[in-house]
Amino acid sequence: MAKSHDRDEGEAEGGADDLRLDRWLWCVRLYKSRSLASAAVSGGHVHLNGGRVKPARAVSRGDLLRLSLGGRDLELEVLAIPTRRGPAPEARACYAETAASAARSARFAEARRLDSLSMPQSDGRPDKKERRELRALARRQREG
Repeated sequence: MAKSHDRDEGEAEGGADDLRLDRWLWCVRLYKSRSLASAAVSGGHVHLNGGRVKPARAVSRGDLLRLSLGGRDLELEVLAIPTRRGPAPEARACYAETAASAARSARFAEARRLDSLSMPQSDGRPDKKERRELRALARRQREG
């Protein structure tokens, strides 16, 4: 029993040496739930050190993760193993995005910003007349 107590103290102070991949992804707030993280790993959206892995695979400091998240590809280096799912600043300290990935993320953000500028912007909720016009337009598009 003393061994497990010593292990608990070590984890509380410096953190564990490794953690399940799905739990690490959840703890660092890349996914909202552990089941979503597990599904992403099982679906091949997350690669660890260049290879496809299972959700229970252990992640340790220095590992390189490549994942598809929200339409963009991220490359992250594992800097720390969290002991809990804490606040966002604490979670962001557990990984670092590679320079190439950061450049791709910046290009992706700029493309999304430019796309949003080309979309029509409404003044708010349509009134009764505008709703009728929208329904008529949708009807015309369905018919022909």
